[in-house]
Amino acid sequence: QPEVGKPQRNCYTLPALDFAYGLYIQRTDGGVPEAIGSWDTVKPRRASARDMPRDFLTMNRGALRAGCTTARDFNLYYKAKDLRCKEEEYNHLQRSPPKLPAAFTFGIPPRPSTPIFDLLQHKYKELWMEQQRALTVAQRVAKKKKDKVRETRTTLLRREPEPAKEESFWHLPRLEKV
Repeated sequence: QPEVGKPQRNCYTLPALDFAYGLYIQRTDGGVPEAIGSWDTVKPRRASARDMPRDFLTMNRGALRAGCTTARDFNLYYKAKDLRCKEEEYNHLQRSPPKLPAAFTFGIPPRPSTPIFDLLQHKYKELWMEQQRALTVAQRVAKKKKDKVRETRTTLLRREPEPAKEESFWHLPRLEKV
């Protein structure tokens, strides 16, 4: 039955105060004290000998000493003597340590502060105005170049007509004697 004199509620009732939202895991959930007081760290695993990559430098040296010359001989040697890199050699920091100067600082350097004197003099406005004027001049020059009419043979002949052809008095050699 709805309560008299009150609007009918159209929502669910909340659970009791001792209710915990979320998923409860019996082994790892120690509540707030465990979350504050301990770090969930991962223990480093030692890589097994099969996980390490092959040491091709040593295997190639051994294959050459054994007299291998073809690719098939090398493959057979690799199968017979499968040498792996040692853990100390495979450590990425020992293989290629970062080459950085001693006084190197990580991060992005801060932007230099804007001089207040330049702001008071409206220097940035003047620089922008000069750039706009230079852009306008460049656009005018480009428009003038575009407005030029291209030279055609007709315009060249109108300005400088071709010289009149002189009549040649050349005749066939066999008609010379006649």
